[in-house]
Parts: sequence; C-alpha cells; structure tokens
Amino acid sequence: MSKNKANGPKKAKNKIRKELLKFLKEHPNQPFNFKQLRSKLGITSSTDSMHLENAVGQLVHEKVLLMEGPAKVKMVGVEPSKRAITGVLDMAKTGVGFVICDQFEQDIFIPAKHLKDALPGDTVEVNITRSAKGKRPEGTIDRVVKRARDLYVCTLQMHEKFAFALPANKKMVVDFFIPPTQFGGAKDGDLVAVKLINYNPEEKNPIGSVKAVLGRPGDHETEMNAIMLEHNLPMGFPPEVEAAAERIKDQFDEKEIKQRRDFREVLTFTIDPWDAKDFDDAISYQKIDDDLYEIGVHIADVTHYVKPGDTIDKEAQRRATSVYLVDRVIPMLPERLSNGLCSLRPNEDKFCFSAVFQMNGDAVVQDRWFGRTVIHSKRRFTYEEAQERIETGQGDLADEINTVDRLAKNLRNRRFREGAVAFDREEMRFKLDEKGHPIDIVIKVSKDAHKLIEEFMLLANREVSENYRRFVKAKTPPPFVYRVHDEPDEKKLAGLQMMANRFGYDVNLVQNQNASKEINRLLIACQDKPEYNLLSTLAIRTMAKAKYTTKNNGHYGLAFDHYTHFTSPIRRYPDVMVHRLLAQYLDGNAQVDKEWLEELCKHSSMMEVEAEEAERDSTKYKMVEYMQQFVGDEFDGTVSGVTDHTLFVELSNKCEGGVRLSNLIDDHYYFEEENYRIVGQNKRKSYVLGQPVKVRVIQCDLEKRVIELDLLSEDGKPRVKPPKAKQVKKFGKRRKL
Repeated sequence: MSKNKANGPKKAKNKIRKELLKFLKEHPNQPFNFKQLRSKLGITSSTDSMHLENAVGQLVHEKVLLMEGPAKVKMVGVEPSKRAITGVLDMAKTGVGFVICDQFEQDIFIPAKHLKDALPGDTVEVNITRSAKGKRPEGTIDRVVKRARDLYVCTLQMHEKFAFALPANKKMVVDFFIPPTQFGGAKDGDLVAVKLINYNPEEKNPIGSVKAVLGRPGDHETEMNAIMLEHNLPMGFPPEVEAAAERIKDQFDEKEIKQRRDFREVLTFTIDPWDAKDFDDAISYQKIDDDLYEIGVHIADVTHYVKPGDTIDKEAQRRATSVYLVDRVIPMLPERLSNGLCSLRPNEDKFCFSAVFQMNGDAVVQDRWFGRTVIHSKRRFTYEEAQERIETGQGDLADEINTVDRLAKNLRNRRFREGAVAFDREEMRFKLDEKGHPIDIVIKVSKDAHKLIEEFMLLANREVSENYRRFVKAKTPPPFVYRVHDEPDEKKLAGLQMMANRFGYDVNLVQNQNASKEINRLLIACQDKPEYNLLSTLAIRTMAKAKYTTKNNGHYGLAFDHYTHFTSPIRRYPDVMVHRLLAQYLDGNAQVDKEWLEELCKHSSMMEVEAEEAERDSTKYKMVEYMQQFVGDEFDGTVSGVTDHTLFVELSNKCEGGVRLSNLIDDHYYFEEENYRIVGQNKRKSYVLGQPVKVRVIQCDLEKRVIELDLLSEDGKPRVKPPKAKQVKKFGKRRKL
C-alpha cells in the first residue's frame, strides 16, 4: 500500500477548522482529546492531523476554545456580552474610538484611555464592559488583531536630535517619534511614508521609521502618491504578477473557438469615451424579422485568462477594483490583460462571456442565452460619434445605432415606470496640463449614447442574476453574488420631503411604498430649475450604500428584485466571481462555498469604499489647487451642506468650499439639523440648504484640502474674520487622556 493511501484522503485546512467548530458547538462544555477529535472528524492523514492541531492551538489563542487538563479542549461557555468581539476601529479627533462590528447594531464606544496601542482602521479585539438595551455598548480594546496599514503618510518635523512625523490622517491622534537612525534621508517638511516599529501605549508616542520620501508638499506627484498611500493603494504590480501576465499566450486555439458560440459574422461595435484604453463591453445587433431583434451584450472573458488562485487572480482579488484618480488609473489587472488580451478592440477576434437577448420593438425580452463566445468588433465609436448619429441620423451604422437606442429608451422608460430612481447628475472633471496641474473644469453631461450602453448593461446584469438558477437542478438556488441596495432612510426621506415642500413641490415620501416614483416625479418636475442639483443631491443622500453580498435583498434604486455585476470584469472583481459562478452553473455544477463567497463580497465592498474615498480625495485636492488662482475673487454659489460647524457652498464652477460658523462676525450661528439650516441667535438671519449666496474665496489650504470662503452681506461687505497666518503644528502630539 502506498504512503498516500495509508494516510487517507486530505482535507482543506480551513474546512478542518469549520468542521471542528461545528462539532464542538454541537457538544458544548464537553471536553475531547486529539484522538477523539480525529475520530469524530474522520481525519486519517498525517497532514490533516497537523492542521487539526494548528486549528486547536489557534482557537485556544483566540479564546474560542478552552484547555481542560493537559490534553483536552472544549468550547468556551461564555455569555456573548462577556466574550471578546472583533471589529474595525474608527476614531474621532477627540481621541475616543468606535469599533464597528457585525454583532452590534451600534458601534462600540471605546474611551481614549482604553484604546491601548490601536490606531484608526485596525482590526481589534474588544471586551464589552457595558451593554444596555437601547444604549451604545462600551468596551476596552484587548489587542490589535491586524494593522490597517503597513505605512502611514506623514509630514516630517525635525528637531535637533530626533524628529516627529505628523500623520496626514486627521483621525490619527498620535504622532510618530522618529529616532535619528530612522530619518531615511528625509528633510524637514517632507511628506514621508512611515512604518510603525513599536508602540507602547504607556509611552507618549509610537516609534516609527521613514521608509520612503514622497516629496515636498504641494508637488503634484507627491500629493497623488500620498493619497494612494493613505488609502493603501498599490503603486504598481509586483514583478511576479507582471511576469505571469506576460507569459499568457496571445493565440486563438481552434479547439477553444469550437466550444464557443461564434459571433464574428454578426455586426458588433463598441461605444466608449474618446480616451478609453480598455474596452470591456461590446454590443452586437441583428434584425430577426419585422418586430424581433437580437441584441448581444458581450463582455471580455477575463476568466479565460485568469484562473482561480493563480498569481494574477490573487492580486486582482486583493485589489478588488480599479481606482480612478484625477490624473491616473490604478488598474485591477495588469495592462497586458486590461488594455491588450481582454480589450475588445476593433478588427480583432476576442473571447467574451455574453448575454444575448431576442426582444421585440417594445424591448420586451422574448428569449435569452448566456455563454462563452468569440466576437469580432467591426467599429469603435466614441460617445460623441454615436451621439451624432442619434441626433442627425447620418453616418455609418446610423440606422443600427438608432434602432438600438430606441430599444434602450423603451427599457429605460419601463424601468422608471416600475420605480427606478432617475438620477442624472452633472459630473465634474479637471483638465490637466503636462505637469498635472488643473487648468480648467469640464462638466460631463450624460447623453443618449451614454444611456444606450448603460441600459443594456443594466439589462444583462439583471437577467444574469434572475436566470442563473435555472441551469442547476437543486432544491434551493445555489449561492450567487448580488449587488444589493436597501430602502432609503425614513428620516432622510422626511428631510427631502420638507426641502421639496419649501420649493413648492407637493410630494409624499414618508412611509410610502411608492416613494421612488414620487422621487422621480419630483426630479422630473425640477429638472430644468436651479434647485435640481440640490434636490437630486438630497435624494441621493437618502439612499443606502449599495454593496455586494450572497443575500439577495433587491436593488431599490434600480427597482430590480435581482441584480448583480456581470459587465466589467476588467475593473471589478465581483464581476469575475459572477462569470465563474455562471460558467459553473451552466455546466450543472452547484458546489460552491457560500461563506467563502460572502467573505469575498465583504472585501470587495470594503475596497470599493476605499477607492471612492481615494477618488474623492484626489478630486478635492485638485479642486483646492485649481481655486488658488481665485483667492480674493467673488462667486455666486448655492448652500450645498450645513453642519454644526460649517456652511458648505457649491460655487458656480462646481467647486465646493466652506464657511466656518465660528468665524462669522455678525452673529452667533447655530445648526438646526431638522431644517437643514443655520440660524443667527440674535438677528435670526438663516441660511438653508439650496439658498443662493454670494461668497469670496479667502484661503485655499492644500494641506487640509479645504477652500475657505467669506459669506458676503447684501452690500458686499465681509462677514468672516480674516484668516490667521498659518501656524506650524507642534510636534509630539498624543492622545488626550
């Protein structure tokens, strides 16, 4: 008998841990030794025995299991309120913390003196010290499970024999002490990347080491690199990932082609921005008869080249999304894939994963087909070229594009009738010079050509999520990845209703099952009015954040019962997951680890938020940089936000600045949250969301990324204290205990 057979079949390491936990939960407070556990779990190989011992040791360390005697373990029988909880630490500028975790609806409050050595974003273990119904739980941090980051963006402040590194993250309430041997060649005032060496909470400051000099503050490349580092975004791909991408053969195997549906003779085209480098979707069109059309939505088949668990897949899984900063793209996949092998360039054969629909003239789907294809795009259109054909009816393929546009409009109109929310927001983009400095602002408006592509992508995403289950014979639908969007917050709906009423719109949003249709009616009514941007912004704020999950709760904003992301696997990892799942289910295989899938969904949702924040930070920085040339100039604006400390104003050029309430000299203003306004305590003058105002730009602070404004009175006189000279921040800051 061979050694392998004697040892028996092997199991996955994480599966052993799951089976162990499941078994011990079924036998609470009953101790077992290793021999008993091996027998109960059916473990026969020496490798699996080692994995079992490692799992037990780790669970004992995590205080999930308890040792009883020298060789037995049992499940810890501790009340949930007394058990350590794991979550992510958020911090306020005051130095207190809040741990976000799944076990509690409210965040766990952590007093500053109980934070130990935890820093913002760290995954921490918390002991609950106080928990009462209806009140915020309180706890103490027991230990840091995982640091949020390896490096911290800081400004270096030199002293005679040492230095302090002042974190750019305002939630960091401690500065790093840098010994003279750890300066890393940095100079006073440099932006640097600091690595945490040691943090003893009994000392004033954590000890750090300068690992990279980013450059001087205010320099374009320095600031963009700092934003990337702040959000843990990679500067490039590891050499092994680039090498793996280069090894992929750019050849078409005839055997592979025969296993796919061939669309190379069917009219296929792409519509993308003029400066696009990767084309991950294409549309095919053919007329079947007088009232029947076949429209194919063809998506780059990334999973043909990227296999589960390979070098490229692991890196894509870690990144989860491409990130679009003002001046650059941080791609999820190496350029050889995103701009080469997987890009649906014209006049080239390409492998795709496709959703093909037969629909009548009213865009009602009569039949659908999903599967792997090979296509040959005949034409690459820019949005402007496609729009010209829609508006004039002239140019090559004008008839075909107009027919597809008509079908898209029918899909769109039906979606809105069913309750989808119609958001058409203007999008601001910066025009940069060769050094990356902003020289102009371009307002991007969504036209019919954009909406054409959007509508068929939405159709493909919905149809895939609705129909995947019919390919698998199973009592319950197998796991899938959904893009879900919960119902709006009732309190925010009430605020939107109140604001709409102030502008004279009679809408009923609170406790209304058809609130989305009411929002649409409101947005249509105010579409060409000055208040449109304000009301549409408020409407967006009522909405919950969309996320990825295996639990289908529908998509409120789109009014879809089922929705997923299938159409952008070059730039989103959940789409890669969906392609793999759909391919597996088309083959009749329903074996999927749902827990593992849910973990990937959570990671993708988290990375999406990180990417959005990085994009917002880069836009904010360029906004401040652009507005520097206008210090002292006056602008018309609209109150775009109000808080207890700042009145935010959107200027006529779409940049946003703020007026500090504490700096207003004509009165003491306070915040009325329920009325979205600030009110003067003595003169009762008020400023409400959406109100037109006249402002002057008084300061642009690149370090803080803020534009400070003066709120002018009717006679043009200033009403804000003149800005103070910028003070050098004192080093050695620590938590206020």
